[in-house]
Amino acid sequence: MSSVLPPSAFLPDGPIDLKPIGRSRIHTGPISLRSPKAHLVSSSLLAPKTVDSFFSHKIQSWNSSTAFNRVLSLPRLKVSSENAQFNSLPEDEQVPHGQQPNFAEFITSERVKVVAMLALALALCNADRVVMSVAIVPLSLANGWSRSFAGIVQSAFLWGYLVSPIAGGVLVDNYGGKVVMAWGVALWSLATFLTPWAAETSLWALLAVRALLGIAEGVALPSMNNMVARWFPQTERSRAVGIAMAGFQFGSAIGLTLSPILMSKGGIFGPFVIFGLSGFLWVLVWLSATSSTPGRSPQISKYELEYILNKRKKAFDVDTIKPSGSKVKVTPPFRRLLSKLPTWSLLVANGMHSWGFFVFLSWMPIYFNSVYRVDLRHAAWFSAVPWVLMAIMNYVAGLWSDMMIQSGISVTLTRNIMQSIGFVGPGLCLIGLVKAKIPSIASAWLTLAFGLKSFSHFGFLVNIQEIAPQYSGVIHGLALTAGTLAAIIGTVGTGFFVDLIGSFQGFLLLTSLLYFLSALFYILFSTGDRVNFDEPVP
Repeated sequence: MSSVLPPSAFLPDGPIDLKPIGRSRIHTGPISLRSPKAHLVSSSLLAPKTVDSFFSHKIQSWNSSTAFNRVLSLPRLKVSSENAQFNSLPEDEQVPHGQQPNFAEFITSERVKVVAMLALALALCNADRVVMSVAIVPLSLANGWSRSFAGIVQSAFLWGYLVSPIAGGVLVDNYGGKVVMAWGVALWSLATFLTPWAAETSLWALLAVRALLGIAEGVALPSMNNMVARWFPQTERSRAVGIAMAGFQFGSAIGLTLSPILMSKGGIFGPFVIFGLSGFLWVLVWLSATSSTPGRSPQISKYELEYILNKRKKAFDVDTIKPSGSKVKVTPPFRRLLSKLPTWSLLVANGMHSWGFFVFLSWMPIYFNSVYRVDLRHAAWFSAVPWVLMAIMNYVAGLWSDMMIQSGISVTLTRNIMQSIGFVGPGLCLIGLVKAKIPSIASAWLTLAFGLKSFSHFGFLVNIQEIAPQYSGVIHGLALTAGTLAAIIGTVGTGFFVDLIGSFQGFLLLTSLLYFLSALFYILFSTGDRVNFDEPVP
C-alpha cells in the first residue's frame, strides 16, 4: 500500500458545507484539524517538499472542480512539517505576543550568547587601547618624552580610528556585523601583538602600529549595533547594548588593572602579547559558534526564532537585510543624512561622549600620579575602579530604559532622560573631582561620573538604530568620526593645556561645561521616531 494518500482522501464524497474554524469557549489553545485517515499516513515519509509538489501538480487539474473551489473559500491553513497536522491559526499567532521571556529564558537564549561574544570582543577592544595608557609612563621616562609629546603618541590610535568608522559602517550595512567584526578583531589583535616589535624598531613604526590598531577598532561599535539590531527586538535592545557595553567598560578595568602586574612580571610589553593572542582565540570561537542573523543559526530554538521575528520591528526585519556577500550595494545618502537635525544630535552626543571617554582613558593614571602623587600601580587601580561601576550600571540603565518603553513612555522621552543623566551627571561630578583634596575622594567622584556616564549609551547609542535602521552602520560611522575628532582634540589638547597652563583642573572644568551644552543640544533636536532620509534635499 502506498504511504502517500491522494488528495481525495482528505475530502468527503458528497456536498460539503464548511465554516471557518474558530476557538472554543473552553479550549483557549490552537484548534487543530487532523485528517480522519491521518493514521494511514507515515509522517516520516511525507516530507514537506513531497506534499508541496504533489498538491501543486494535482491542483492544476482540479481548478475547475466545484468541491475544490469551495475548499479554497476556507481560511488559509498552515501545514506543519513537524507534527503532520493542519493548524487553523495564522503563523504570527504561534508565539504569545504579550508574553515576555523570564530572566532564565532570556539569559540562556541564543541571542544572549551572541551579545556575550560581542561583550568579550569589546572588552578586548578597550583592553588593547588602555595598555598604552599605562605603558606610556615608563616609555616616556625611557625616551625623555614630554607630556605633550606623550599625548601625540597616544593620539596615534585616534588618527587611525578617524579613518575607518564611516567605511566600516558601510561595510557593516552591506556585509553584516559578523564578518566585519571578525576582520576587525583579527587586525587589531595583530597590531597589539606587534607593538613590542614596533617600539623596539623606531618611533615611526610604533605610531604606525598604533594607527593600525585604531583603523581596526573603528568597526567594532558599528558591528555591535548591527548585530544587536538583527538579533534583538526593540524592547530588549537597551539590555543587549548594556551587556555589550559592560564588556567594553570591563575591558578598561582589566587593562588598567592587569597591565602593571603583567609589566612587573614580563616587562613593559607583556600585556601587549597576552591581549593580542587572546584576540586571535576570540576570532576562532566567534566564527564557529555564532551566526549573522537568527534565521541562519543552527542552534536557535524554534520558539526563540519566532519570538524574535514577531516582536522585532518590521522596519529592520531579517528578510530585508541583504545577505552576506550580496552583490547589491547601497550608496549611503550622506547629504540627506547630514541634512537632518536628529543626525547632528547624535554626532554632537557621540563627540562629547568620546571627548570625555578618551580624556579619562588616556590621562587619569597620569592625573592621579601627578596631582595626588600616587604610584603607577595604584594610579591604574584608582583609574580602573570607575570602569567597573560603569560596566555594572550599563546593564542596570539598559534594563530601566527597556522597562520605561514597555510601560508606555515614549521612545523620545526615554532617550532624552537617559542622555540627560549620562551628560549632566558626569558634568557635576567633574566639579566635585576638581575640589577633591585626597585621592580616595577624587576616585569616588570619578567613579560616580563613570556610573552616570553609562546612561548615555541608552540615549544616543541606541537611538542610532531607531532613526534609520537601514543606515545604522553609516550613521554610527559618522558619529564615531565626529567622536574621534573630538577625542583627538581632547587627548592632545589636555597635554598642551597642562604644559601651558599648568593645571589639570582647568581642563576638567572645561569638559564639565561641554557636557552641559551637549546635553541641551541633544534634548532639543533628537527624536526616537524613524526619520525619513529618502526625501530629496531642497
